[in-house]
Amino acid sequence: MTSDIIIPQVSEIEITYKPVIKPSEMVKITCSKDAEKIFRSIWGNDITYRESFYALYLNRANKVLGYQLISIGGISGTVVDVRCIYLAALKALSSNLILSHNHPSGNGEASDADIKITKKLKEAGNLLDITLLDHLILLPEGYTSMADEWLL
Repeated sequence: MTSDIIIPQVSEIEITYKPVIKPSEMVKITCSKDAEKIFRSIWGNDITYRESFYALYLNRANKVLGYQLISIGGISGTVVDVRCIYLAALKALSSNLILSHNHPSGNGEASDADIKITKKLKEAGNLLDITLLDHLILLPEGYTSMADEWLL
């Protein structure tokens, strides 16, 4: 008796993280100003155009493993998916995380939406033992650190 078993086609999921910097060359974050400098170098001149959201992934010693563009939005907002942020954090074996988005308007005050998503991201990180260290709001001139402002 011959069995006509049909083997389904299943897609392989591949998520990669390939470090290109030696551990001795990794940048260490010691304060919000260090993080601001890195985020500004990533953003370049696009900071005054439209809102974007980035994540900076760090090891246990707060050395930068890498960064990821999470989203690009419009003039006054961008969408953030918690799962996308922590997918990369888990793949990179990140222990800590610093987030940043920009306010092209120059308004440095954290909005209710900013505070709400930060709280949600911090709670998700707590479940995964990944510490959210800070969430920076970059402005054309200056920045606001939610950790420095006790909003974290």
